[in-house]
Amino acid sequence: MLKQKRQLFEYGFMAVDLIVVSGAWLLAYWLRFETEIIEVDKGVPDFGNYVSMLLFIWLIWAFVFKRMGLYRAMRGTRPTRELWLLINANAFALLLFIAMTYLFREKSVPFSRLVFLYFGLLATFFTIAQRSMLRSMLRELRRRGYNLRYLLIVGSGKVAGDIATRIRLHRELGIQVMGCLSKDGLDKKGPRGIPVVGKYADLAEILRTRDIDQLIIALPLEDNQLLPEVMAQVGDNLVDVKIVPDLYQFVSVGGSIEEFEGLPVISIQGSPLEGINLFAKRVVDLVLAVIAGIVLAPLMVIIAIAIKLTSRGPMIYGQERVSFDGSPFYIYKFRTMFRDAESDGPGWTSAGDKRVTPIGRFLRRYNLDELPQLYNVIRGDMSIVGPRPERPVFIQEFRRRIPRYMLRHKVPAGMTGWAQIHGWRGDTSIDKRIEYDLYYIENWSLILDLKILLLTVFRGFRDRNAY
Repeated sequence: MLKQKRQLFEYGFMAVDLIVVSGAWLLAYWLRFETEIIEVDKGVPDFGNYVSMLLFIWLIWAFVFKRMGLYRAMRGTRPTRELWLLINANAFALLLFIAMTYLFREKSVPFSRLVFLYFGLLATFFTIAQRSMLRSMLRELRRRGYNLRYLLIVGSGKVAGDIATRIRLHRELGIQVMGCLSKDGLDKKGPRGIPVVGKYADLAEILRTRDIDQLIIALPLEDNQLLPEVMAQVGDNLVDVKIVPDLYQFVSVGGSIEEFEGLPVISIQGSPLEGINLFAKRVVDLVLAVIAGIVLAPLMVIIAIAIKLTSRGPMIYGQERVSFDGSPFYIYKFRTMFRDAESDGPGWTSAGDKRVTPIGRFLRRYNLDELPQLYNVIRGDMSIVGPRPERPVFIQEFRRRIPRYMLRHKVPAGMTGWAQIHGWRGDTSIDKRIEYDLYYIENWSLILDLKILLLTVFRGFRDRNAY
């Protein structure tokens, strides 16, 4: 029954996909030859030749979309994953279609390159739009109790309770938890009130007698040696099976499942900034730092002159800090203290600190002393957005006192950050700062970086905790 439902949904999605792609092809012809967007100087080709290509479009798009997994069940899948798949699938299908038309077309029947361009853009937009509408309709139906899947959890520990809680919070998934299995089956209730419907040894019988669509194996760590027995009971049953390992106590930041030569590898500590993510962040940093450096150059010149005229010493000073992967670098700032301010050793500034110059107090209050760090960003020492870099002398103290402190070095240090826009900077709680820094690392995206930048601008640069 479940297989028949899946096939019905697959055929339905495929039919709608092919309808909108066909509409995109015909609309692309109309935009090119029936409108005045770009002048037609070689005559209007026969519409019938373009209509005849629909058969090839259906075959190519159906094949590519199916091979790229766009007709698999996507309950619980992030919408961004389907969006990315649709963009890639349409691009690949379009390349195949162009290659096919140029290989097999007759010389007397040329096809407009602009039609292909319009078609590619329209097909991508239409398929994304219709998929979004269909997914929204399905989510609403599932909220109302239709198109449900029935789930059984093998395990009665913390992981099982967390799974049940997440499923209950997302009714749009259309998944109903039937219960869980425990080691001995003696308790009536499991974690978070899940009914215990039997013990591990009853799994085969339950799968045979009850309507279970999905099975999640979430054994507590102490029961992991029973996994072979559990899998033996699943046997060749056609139920969907997923395993959620009990590794919560070990996961820090950047946890993910990777693959090494075909072997699944669980990463419990990593960085979100790798590969294309790191490259994209670096490009954004360079562009913004160069633009800001040019725009703010007159202001920086004025500040440098004011520092020189009001106190003895250099206008800019460097100080050792720690950034990405624990690598040291010299951060540059406008000097805000008198010479030899740290002759007695490094220390935090405090209210009324006599080491700070009058002009320095103003610069620190409005964070203008940080402007030379644009040079650090251009060099690649820092990012525009990230946890604020700390001095090595303080890091040794913090890592002994604060759990997970060093994980903030999994991303480049920044001029502004999630903690700073929430007021945790200067002489404030270092524990709260780390909490916000780790939130930023675990939830990093370019959108979050943009949000932080906008909040930095609109909330102003004034730092109430600076002295």
